[in-house]
Amino acid sequence: MRRRPRVCVVRQHYVPRDSRVARAVHALVARGFDVDVLCLRAPGEPVRERHGRVRIHRLPLRHHPEAGTLGYVAEYTAFLVAATVLVALAHGVRRYRVVQIHSVPDVLVLAGFVPRLLGARVLLDLQECMPEFFATKFGGGSRHPVVVLLARLEQAAILLADHVITPTDQMRAVFLRRGADADRITTVMDGADPAVFAVPRPRTTLEDDRFTLVSHGTIEEHYGLDTVLRAVALLRDRVPGLHLELYGDGPALSGLRRLADELGVADLVSFSGGFVPMPDLVDALARADVGVLAVRRDPFRDVALPGKIFDFVVMGVPVVASRTRSMQETFGDAVESFESGDAEDLARAVLALHRSPDRRAALVARARERAEPLAWDRQRDRYLATVVDLVEGRPVGRYRARAACRRLAPCTALRPGSSSRGTLPEPRGAG
Repeated sequence: MRRRPRVCVVRQHYVPRDSRVARAVHALVARGFDVDVLCLRAPGEPVRERHGRVRIHRLPLRHHPEAGTLGYVAEYTAFLVAATVLVALAHGVRRYRVVQIHSVPDVLVLAGFVPRLLGARVLLDLQECMPEFFATKFGGGSRHPVVVLLARLEQAAILLADHVITPTDQMRAVFLRRGADADRITTVMDGADPAVFAVPRPRTTLEDDRFTLVSHGTIEEHYGLDTVLRAVALLRDRVPGLHLELYGDGPALSGLRRLADELGVADLVSFSGGFVPMPDLVDALARADVGVLAVRRDPFRDVALPGKIFDFVVMGVPVVASRTRSMQETFGDAVESFESGDAEDLARAVLALHRSPDRRAALVARARERAEPLAWDRQRDRYLATVVDLVEGRPVGRYRARAACRRLAPCTALRPGSSSRGTLPEPRGAG
């Protein structure tokens, strides 16, 4: 019996909570690959799990979002060393055809060095622009010595990989501007998985005398949720039934609770207090009237596109979003825009949608039209075509391997938790 090709996926984050990794693993399994995942271990998660053709090995390491520069360096170094050793040892037994490395950090590409020497191909997923990430989080302009070093390491990582994927055209343009070869980088966007997010009825009328705003994901300062709370305070006497639901956990959660009390809007805001099961999150989005994306604009987030925008679009939820370059270039007038960090402008945008069901319906229609060519089924084909080109030893070409990709196995929509089909377990937390 012919052995199925095997892929090793390395991510210094929590899986399956990382939706981009989870979608990639589901796609690989559906196309006939066996998949090993190496990642961090969150509290309560087992060190090892097996779900059909997916094996997960979690390292006893944690990510601390509030760590300083030295803390980040220590985290990155510890994971890099452990991953490099474990992937090399595992390759000796399991013979990976592809090792897929997800940044950050970019130097994590070194974890695939030994398998690459022994014939495996390395696919690097640059999920973030690390120089801009550092400059935004720790301060310093483009000429800061650390930022310059990170830019050089980024380009070296691109050269060390056999191919690179990245989630936005804006990120790809940054990598090219710094000297990368355009033929080495493919954009694979973060479309919502239709196996997880169902499309409900169109929203045209208010229900239960409520007007519900919703935001989900990791709760960190740069997501601008303090601006959302201030906008809610401005709107409490202008929007009957106004309610804000925040799903997720993170270092800014306690501060947001205090701010809600200070602003006198605690009765209008619901905090999940942690990540919620995916079915509960999907139900929450189905009940929402407006989704809010209030990310703070900076050089890093100007080229990143929040993946949750696709969750809202698939669910038929109109979106209010801060103006960033990636959002404007991707969705334009398909979202109700406001100036980043401006609570009054956000309040204006929400009020406009509250007053006009037709405007909400029009945004939903335009967003679906804009998102259609970016849908996950198309992005999945592009991703799998890249992987199959690598497996078969060809130079990667746009959609070149579609036919070969389909020969591996028929594509099926796999829901999280369908372990009998060989996919990932349902995340213990989502949002």
